[in-house]
Amino acid sequence: MKIGITCYPTVGGSGVIATELGKLLAERGHEIHFITSAIPYRLTETSPNIYYHEVSVNQYEVFQYPPYSLTLASKMAEVVNREQLDVLHVHYAVPHAVCAILARDMTDHPVKVVTTLHGTDITVLGHDSSLRDIIRYAIQRSDEVTAVSDALVEQTKQMLEVGRDIHTIYNFVDERVYGPKTEKKNLKQAYNIDEDEKVLLHVSNFRPVKRVVDVVRTFAAVQAEVSCKLVMLGDGPDREKAWAEAKKLGVDQDVLFLGNQRQVADYLHIADLMLLLSEKESFGLAALEAMACGVPVIGTDIGGIPEVVFHNETGYVVPLGAVELAAQQAVGLLTDPDRMKRFKQRSLDVVEENFSSSRIVAQYEEVYRRTVEDG
Repeated sequence: MKIGITCYPTVGGSGVIATELGKLLAERGHEIHFITSAIPYRLTETSPNIYYHEVSVNQYEVFQYPPYSLTLASKMAEVVNREQLDVLHVHYAVPHAVCAILARDMTDHPVKVVTTLHGTDITVLGHDSSLRDIIRYAIQRSDEVTAVSDALVEQTKQMLEVGRDIHTIYNFVDERVYGPKTEKKNLKQAYNIDEDEKVLLHVSNFRPVKRVVDVVRTFAAVQAEVSCKLVMLGDGPDREKAWAEAKKLGVDQDVLFLGNQRQVADYLHIADLMLLLSEKESFGLAALEAMACGVPVIGTDIGGIPEVVFHNETGYVVPLGAVELAAQQAVGLLTDPDRMKRFKQRSLDVVEENFSSSRIVAQYEEVYRRTVEDG
């Protein structure tokens, strides 16, 4: 098939999944066309089956703001007509699905629109009454709609009063990148972490919904009983709040703020435990990546996290803001080698059973096939 993919090209779960999906589809013989404003963050390898079409926004005096959505729709229609695409697979209802629907109406070539909901377009934008109708329109007018968790499907239907079918297709990991460590890079030595110190890890964009201050507070409580360090990967508006909290609690020398890193798996391979204490999380890709590397996760009972982190099997799920309980569970796990071994192995098994790339990519292929054949 010839498949166009549009996503946000920057760091973020939706862009990561969209890009990795495109790469794996290309390996399976499909022709993939990325239609985005910049080369996606994870699109680093060359492939004869992958093409990139840049959406360049011209500055016209008549527009107070650059008309990105119109330019994107026009570029989509151009690529559909020239390349004879079968499917436009867009990630996020707004603006991408709306643009794809407009592009579909502009073209002579029959193309199907598959929309994947990742969360922010529903859990954040869906609360904005000025956007609710256009989000509902994007979902209703798409040929197929998927979401990354059962929780997001339910939330979408309730919040937007959408009656159509929305199919859950979970996120996945590329097992060639995220897997049990083999030859370990000596990152502990590079960051002056003693070999016997435990490593807690958090990965996010440091937005308020990620509750990075709770992560620091949990770490401080754990460190009071276990020799450990906290590695914080990512950057964003709450980074300074997290640092200030670490300073206030006297653990700032043991919290490593390393910014955005491309090779996240390298850090997972030295980690003993992942903390994901978000207040909104439609899936929890960071948790899945950790589990694929055999790292248990402590997460909140929010959104799709309980569908990824199996409580008392691959980690623990705690109520939002329950810092003391999260720390208690972390200490219990870090100080019990037998339990840690079981949780690590169960994490690997769950990823293979439920979130393998081959399983998930095949589900998307079936969606494309069914959509195109339905005419």
